Parts: sequence; structure tokens; C-alpha cells
Amino acid sequence: MLIALLTAGCQSAKESDGQFVTVKDGKFYIGDQEYRYVGTNFWYGAILGSEGRGGNRERLLKELDDMQSVGIDNVRVLVGGDGREGIPSHIAPKLQLEPGVYNDTILLGLDYLMAELEKRNMKAVLYFNNAWEWSGGYGAYLDWVGFTGDVMSSDGSGQMKHFDQTPVPTLDGWWEYMQYVGNFVLNDSAKALAAQHVCNIVTRVNTVTGQPYTDTPALMAWEIANEPRCFVNDSLHRTKFVEWIDEQSTLIKQLDPNHLVTTGSEGKHGCEEDMDLFNAIHTLPNIDYACIHIWPYNWGWLGQYNQNYDADKTVEGDDPIVTKVDAACDSTLAYIDEAYELMYKAGKPMVLEEFGYPRDGFVFTPGSSTVGRDTYYQYVFSIIRDSGKIAGCNFWGWGGSANVKHTIWQPYDDYVCDPAQEEQGLNSVFIVDESTMKIIKDMTKQMKK
Repeated sequence: MLIALLTAGCQSAKESDGQFVTVKDGKFYIGDQEYRYVGTNFWYGAILGSEGRGGNRERLLKELDDMQSVGIDNVRVLVGGDGREGIPSHIAPKLQLEPGVYNDTILLGLDYLMAELEKRNMKAVLYFNNAWEWSGGYGAYLDWVGFTGDVMSSDGSGQMKHFDQTPVPTLDGWWEYMQYVGNFVLNDSAKALAAQHVCNIVTRVNTVTGQPYTDTPALMAWEIANEPRCFVNDSLHRTKFVEWIDEQSTLIKQLDPNHLVTTGSEGKHGCEEDMDLFNAIHTLPNIDYACIHIWPYNWGWLGQYNQNYDADKTVEGDDPIVTKVDAACDSTLAYIDEAYELMYKAGKPMVLEEFGYPRDGFVFTPGSSTVGRDTYYQYVFSIIRDSGKIAGCNFWGWGGSANVKHTIWQPYDDYVCDPAQEEQGLNSVFIVDESTMKIIKDMTKQMKK
């Protein structure tokens, strides 16, 4: 019923014979040519393309030129953030300040970005939503519909904590946040607002080119959300999560039959460690390909040296970022293999659309040592090049020519790919990272052969 109501008010695209990315026999194609790619995450591209706060078109053009210089032809971009301004650890400015109320400068920035990608014969994957707090996402929609709720405290007391709006993870706790936003997939009103946002964006006409988004060859795929999760591991949440992915993908396909649709999932780690759930969302009829993300540091694959936002991350003695990289590579291959086995049976391509690795010694400075990262990137690229299991990838992420001023992002700082709640430079690749850039360039040359 919801899809029928939304599509009734939106103009659907007609199928076109343009140079769109398609799927056949578990592979991507453009026309009759197989399409395999090395891309990057560039979530801030639309903001950078705007002429409002945060915009810098001169830098955007340089970043795209620098990407092309190393052979990158695919970028994964956030359509825009959601919710009120001024929340700690959130990006700024936001695109959607209230349901359907948009910061037009960012929409114009998205138009400008897409027009520039089209000029360069580059492709974008655009994602609408976010399970995590840094762009608003799930939490913003729950706030907009007036949701309030109780969650179990993470302090071990067994006490419940009440929140009248979405908890801020860095202040209120990550466990509290995840329990709270798990209510998104159960809340029909919040999901209806998210669906209306999808309708508004998919049916947009680009103000730079005069062309509907549904007709642009610069778009590879629409993506439902960044790392969508059900968060709560029970049958109700899992069922509602699959239903939501099905509803959103069906809506997008009805509005735009020309472009691919995917989930944005991390894979097993984003499916409550349940590969049946991973398989369920990626074998839906309107999901064209699967995606996985891999984060060795965040997921504890480097041993005791694990992510803890409240801990002192100073490295003393052996640097596990370097010494544990082989263990990270082993875990990476196992993670890919488990997902690939299911997607091979389903006949769908699989993309590694996020992977990242810190700098040596947990230093964030552009141009600093990246022995561990370079080793890890070379290994991941070898899997993509040689195994046939991965159709494309987007490393996380592009820092480019950013001038990093603060360890934690402050308003008006340059954007890097590390979002506002993370150390700036943690996983970003900068143009001055010569050894990493060479590895990327070598890989893109090999892929094109």
C-alpha cells in the first residue's frame, strides 16, 4: 500500500538503452563489456559540490582529477545527512533538516557532482540512509515521528534508561544507541518518511544537466542505506528488516528501472552474524548485487589492539597494525569466502564497498607511515584481481588533498572520509600517501587489462 501511494505521486522512469551498469551471469556489464572497478568512498562529495557551507567546488574538481590520475572510476557517496544541526559527532551541514525539507545548496551540490562524474565517464553509488549516527539516518527518522523508548543500560546494573530522542553514542553509549535505533525497522511511520525521501531523490531532475537522475549514466546504483542493520537479534526485528529492504528496493525499482539497487550491508557482521539473514536480503528480487564491508581494526582482528573510543590508543612496543596484518588478511579471506559461496549460488555479483586499515602506530598525519595498510591493501587487491569473487571495490576512503586541522572534526574543517565521530585521518587515504597511491594505481591498471 505504501509503495502504491508513493509511486502514484512520483513520475517513474521509462527503461532506456543508455550506458547503464547491468548484471548478467553474476557479473557487471556496460553494454557488452564486463565492468570491474576499483573505487573509493567519498561520502562528502555532495557537500563539497555545493556553494553553501562546506562547499568547495575547486577542491571537488581537483579530487575527481586526482582520482582519475590513479584510475579510480567509481565513488560511493552519501545523498545527504538528516536531522537537526549541532549534534556531537554528526556531520554538518545536513541535507534533510525536517521530513522533506531540504537544504537546497546540498541538492545543487549533488547535481554538480553528478554532472562532473558524467563528464569524466565515472560512476557513483548513492546511498539514502544510515544505520549509524554520524549522518542522522535511523535516529533522525525516529526523532521526527516522536519516538521515545527505554533501553538496557550498558553499565552492567541491569537498569533501564529512558530516552526522549536518539542517544548520542559518544555521550550516552554505543549499546544504548544500537538498542534504541533498532526500533526503526519496527516503526511504520519512520519507514514511511524514509520512503518519501527515496521518492523525492530518485525522481529528481539534475539542475546542471537538465536530465532526470533516472537517465544519467553516471549513476551505477542506488543504495538503501549505509550499513543497514536490524540491530536487535530476534525473529521480529529480522523479519521486519527483510521486509523493509524488500519494500525500499521495490519502490526504487518502480521509480527507476534503469539503475541497479543494493543494500549497503556490511555482510555477516551487519546481519547479527546470521548468514541466513545476509542471504535473505541479497536474494530479494529487486536487489541486484550483494555488498560486504570489512574492518579488521574495528572488528578486533588485530588482537587486543581494538577500537575503544574511550581508551588511550598510544602504541608502545610492537605495532599490531603491522605485526598482525597477516591475521587480518586471513580473516578477510574467510569473510569474503563465506559471503561469496551464497552469492555464487544466487548468481549475483558481490562488491567489497568498504574496507579500511589504520596507519602505522595509530598516527593520523597525512603522509605518515602506512606499512601495515599497504600490505593489507595489496592483499585485498590480489583477491579482487585473481579470485573472481569480487566484482568491484570501494576502499575507505578518499582524503585527497584535505588539510587536517584537528584530530576530531570541527565545523568548517576540511572533510576527509573519516566521519565526525572518528579521528580525522584514521582510515583516509591522502594524495601525499605516495606508497598507497602507487598500489591503487597499479591495481587499476591491472583491472583495466
